[in-house]
Amino acid sequence: MSKMIKTNREKIIEELGKNQEGFTVSELSKKLNLSRQTISNCFAFLEGAGKVKIRRVGMAKIYFLKEKQGKK
Repeated sequence: MSKMIKTNREKIIEELGKNQEGFTVSELSKKLNLSRQTISNCFAFLEGAGKVKIRRVGMAKIYFLKEKQGKK
């Protein structure tokens, strides 16, 4: 049985891959029509898994996909 429904984490990773400038929680919340709490929880998991990196700009946190090792 193939998996046809994307998880929220997969949706977030897909969007991050489309935008090299990154996203804030609020931006992704609006874009994906998910609550900010859901986005934050997914980012916490993805950060712990080493899949995203964060850049702080003032009070905002901008999330990016972490580049894979060996990729230039």
